[in-house]
Amino acid sequence: MPVVVVESPAKAKTINKYLGPDYTVLASYGHVRDLPPKDGSVDTDNGFDMKWEVGYDSRKHVKAIADALKDDNALILATDPDREGEAISWHLEETLRKRKVIKKDTPVSRVVFNAITKSAVTEAMKNPRDVDTDLVDAYLARRALDYLVGFNLSPVLWRKLPGAKSAGRVQSVCLRLIVEREMEIEAFKPREYWSVKAVLGTPRGQEYEARLTVLAGKKLDKYDIENSTQAELAEQAVHSRDLTVKSVEAKPANRNPSAPFMTSTLQQEASRKFGMGARQTMSTAQRLYEAGYITYMRTDGIDMAPEAVMAARDAIKDRFGAEYVPPSPRMYKNKAKNAQEAHECIRPTDMTRDASKLKITDADQRKLYDLIWKRTLACQMAAARMERTTVDVASADGQVELRATGQVVLFDGFMRIYEEGRDDSVMDDDDRRLPQVMQGEVADKRSITPEQHFTQPPPRYTEATLVKRMEELGIGRPSTYASVITTIQDREYVRKDKNRLFPEDKGRIVTIFLLNFFRTYVGYEFTANLEDELDTVSAGGLDYKEVLSKFWRDFSVAISETSELRITEVLNVLDAALAPTLYPPREDGTDPRACPKCGNGQLHLKSSRTGGFVGCGNYPECTYTRPIAGEGAEGDERVLGEDAGDEIWLKAGRFGPYVQRGEPTPENKKPPRASLPRGWSKEDMDLEKALRLLSLPRPIGMHPDGGEIVSNFGRFGPYLMHQLPDDAKPTYANLKDPADVFEIGMNRAVELLAEKRANPGRGRSAPAKALRELGEHPDSGGPVNIMDGRYGPYIKWDKVNATLPKGVEPADVTLEQAVQLVMEKAAKKGGRKKAAVKKAAPKKKATPKKAAKASK
Repeated sequence: MPVVVVESPAKAKTINKYLGPDYTVLASYGHVRDLPPKDGSVDTDNGFDMKWEVGYDSRKHVKAIADALKDDNALILATDPDREGEAISWHLEETLRKRKVIKKDTPVSRVVFNAITKSAVTEAMKNPRDVDTDLVDAYLARRALDYLVGFNLSPVLWRKLPGAKSAGRVQSVCLRLIVEREMEIEAFKPREYWSVKAVLGTPRGQEYEARLTVLAGKKLDKYDIENSTQAELAEQAVHSRDLTVKSVEAKPANRNPSAPFMTSTLQQEASRKFGMGARQTMSTAQRLYEAGYITYMRTDGIDMAPEAVMAARDAIKDRFGAEYVPPSPRMYKNKAKNAQEAHECIRPTDMTRDASKLKITDADQRKLYDLIWKRTLACQMAAARMERTTVDVASADGQVELRATGQVVLFDGFMRIYEEGRDDSVMDDDDRRLPQVMQGEVADKRSITPEQHFTQPPPRYTEATLVKRMEELGIGRPSTYASVITTIQDREYVRKDKNRLFPEDKGRIVTIFLLNFFRTYVGYEFTANLEDELDTVSAGGLDYKEVLSKFWRDFSVAISETSELRITEVLNVLDAALAPTLYPPREDGTDPRACPKCGNGQLHLKSSRTGGFVGCGNYPECTYTRPIAGEGAEGDERVLGEDAGDEIWLKAGRFGPYVQRGEPTPENKKPPRASLPRGWSKEDMDLEKALRLLSLPRPIGMHPDGGEIVSNFGRFGPYLMHQLPDDAKPTYANLKDPADVFEIGMNRAVELLAEKRANPGRGRSAPAKALRELGEHPDSGGPVNIMDGRYGPYIKWDKVNATLPKGVEPADVTLEQAVQLVMEKAAKKGGRKKAAVKKAAPKKKATPKKAAKASK
């Protein structure tokens, strides 16, 4: 009976159900091999030979497949239908051949299916093929390029820019997009302009809004009314004239549905509608795919299988009626710049089943499936029919004219089920609905309002708009968008705040460094051209080693040249490159590089583990520093006043604004300081508030049972602290209002501490909940449970916590599997801490003795 190998156990479980007892279905748990993170894994001197290593966690999975092949002499590789899936199949075959598990007479075949349904799986089994060597070559080229860039460029960053963590072929280009957008925002100078709007009334008493489009007989452009004086004159011009409806024009218009989802558009829409990040979207879609609910979720394609199109049309007719089905099916052509992974679109496997008909308990899965189902049906529905109306209202002398626009939906069509989200929430004039307006009738002026506007800088990227921009530029692949965006956040190059992506100082420094010393390799066109070459490799039109050789020839020279530079040389180049941002002109015309604190020193860019800062060249005599971004030319330090002979400073640090008593001196290297609590703004800080902060912790009084109670601000907000004479450690009680730190009295403090001691588990230290109790450990005793942790489910036994492998659902784990995982984790721990091995040894010896006694 053939051995079928897929990536995940969830997928294996579903496929096993379809294939029945005639097949053994096993999971590889993703890639089984990778390049070891050490020098020489890609041998640039010997034809770019790659030295692969089976991962520690993968060894047991490879062994399970090898053991199964001893009994079943046939191997079917059924990994995902993309470049990564092809690579996993190739790795498995190569690994098993090296182990001599695959014999000369062992048939090895590759099958692919775009959906995990019975019909798709059984049809794929009828059409086996060999592993696609062209796709594998494209994977090898990509993996080698990523290794060569990351392994050679990252050490240069570590040496030249303390605090920088890594660079990557796609990661660094993605970071550049975010940094350059931030620099655009900072350099943006808003332009003032005005508009005039009027609320007009019909003879029937209804109202509508119109905007001024003609003034003094001349058509107005956007910026023609430049200031309030001109706006008042325009308002008076409208006020002083009678208005009548000059024309009413109604035009029919159709709105067609959006194409079905591919990977990037699914990520964008999930971000717009649900605020889901790219990684969250892909992991949720992966679970839907493995359950057999949707087609494969990593694709550049927007075409749909003919049978799926007909199924969608039937489902639309049954659910909404024949008028919602267009006369002929809609056909969509891919617009992506490079569509190597152009499988079918992402769609439901069964068009008749909406989210309510599926056994989905996870909220994210339910929302995402509903989105995919609606978009898929909508893409095959009839167009929405509108009537767009334009009303022009003018004075008799033609000096002023106003225009009102709106629309009426005559037939909702696809909008009955779905409308695509927008990256901005600005309402279009066409979205309004107008009352009945007739040509020649009087327009009654109810109100006339001048409105001031300023041009806006380009918006910061969201994950959705960043994916869209990367797709437009041809950077990265659908399967990499999520991991790349996650990586730059994990490296602390970028932070996400209210769904917008902000570059950290560290990310700015890295980007400017790469732009100055490795500009070619963070170039948008260069990166996109490299992707095109990889696509050509996957199509069999180019030798992947030629791509690697051409890249390495120039890249290795750039690495060697930069390695010889001193840190001071690098900082001088970066300081000059960042000068317009770091040292903008001052209003008083003084030197923007002059230190605002001592007045003598010149400001320079300096490096630190946090990514860099601006500091005075007179250090250590002058200790002025500020972050490299967003603080203005005058700096971000000011003296709030004096107390007991010390200057009280307001400063900005890595973790936000803080107050400080005096400056560091050789005798007092760390003067007292206190961070501003949440809700306190630096603009409102004065000497009194600063002294209150610097006086903390505040003694409240002695507890009736002994020990002093104090209040203070901590990492998690305001709190009380008290330690009883016999307690091993203090008790902490959170305070809701920051003002309580300075105002709470003794009685209330004692009450809160008593409540905390009575309910110690209510705080952050509350124990994790068990999702499932699997039973007692068969050898050593003690409960084995699956716990719900901060970073996902894990297995807990004694003091060992073992993470569930990727793709494994808590409901599928047996006690035997759980014990194996915790033993492996304990063995890993033992490798690092010898004491742990010594402790564990007696337990292992004791078990067989008891068993022997029992057998007697």
